[in-house]
Amino acid sequence: MPNAASQQYLTQQIMTASPAALMQMLYDKAIGSLREAIQAIEDNQIEARWKANSRALEIVSHMQGTLDMEKGGEIAKNLDRLFTYILSRLPRIDFRNDAQVAREVIGLLEPLRDSWRELAAQGDKPQREAARIAGEIAARPAATPASPPAPPASIPVGRAGYANTARPTGPADDGKRITLSA
Repeated sequence: MPNAASQQYLTQQIMTASPAALMQMLYDKAIGSLREAIQAIEDNQIEARWKANSRALEIVSHMQGTLDMEKGGEIAKNLDRLFTYILSRLPRIDFRNDAQVAREVIGLLEPLRDSWRELAAQGDKPQREAARIAGEIAARPAATPASPPAPPASIPVGRAGYANTARPTGPADDGKRITLSA
């Protein structure tokens, strides 16, 4: 059991962490718990395996439950499917005392954890960069409406006179260009 000082340090770390760093911490804890489950299986420690696997299951459930399906779009849908699969696999660790399942899940979680680690290492750099770009755009003078751009001098003609379409082969396709005059 951690002492009061280390518990206070951990609490401070969590309270001041960025959202990306918090996600990395969750992945780290889930992966660490699965490694503990593997060790417990190897040591034939049933209760320790169950506790470690239950912790991993709780973390993955939490991550799935906090997905924002509306804002997350396709990424959130893919993560939801992955988390559903992982949550279907984790009980097998206990039911079959199977370390291979834990290794499989670790293999699925590690690339995601590494991505969150990379994002956390960037800190607020992406946000600062987006703010800088937005500021530059806002500082530009407003463009006055202009006439539409002039068409190119020549357009390759394809089938039935449509530009940029698939070109038929045969005598009708001589590769001629129509020149537009201003």
